[in-house]
Amino acid sequence: MLGKKVPDFSIPATGDATFRLSDHLGHPVVLYFYPKDNTPGCTTEGADFRDLHKQFAKLGAVVAGVSRDSIKSHEGFRQKMEFPFPLLSDADEKLCALFDVIKMKNMYGKKVRGIERSTFLVGADGKLIREWRKVKVDGHAAEVLAAVKEL
Repeated sequence: MLGKKVPDFSIPATGDATFRLSDHLGHPVVLYFYPKDNTPGCTTEGADFRDLHKQFAKLGAVVAGVSRDSIKSHEGFRQKMEFPFPLLSDADEKLCALFDVIKMKNMYGKKVRGIERSTFLVGADGKLIREWRKVKVDGHAAEVLAAVKEL
């Protein structure tokens, strides 16, 4: 999918909104997929994007977090963590399927289906520029910011 136009999508977002990719044409869009609200790695990752958000915004970039959690769960998580960006609820996994982030994972010795922590950078023209898969949280948001600065 790298270098190809990302199909437009519309998905429920926090703030009683709908997030449409086409609404952000002309701006780079960072979509970070994470497994679950209020878990240690996801909290840290979200906080890192939050702490760098002003720098992303100065570059005209839009940041959004995506998981399968409900909007109600997202609203609580977003409020608690003071995220200045929307969290998108992909309960039906359509966006997860589009970006192929649902994988079989090992949780305490059991195989479970879940979101593999991944981030995608969509260019201002709507084409996929970069993807990060099997993300390690430490330093990741800064790495994504560096990629946006190179645009």
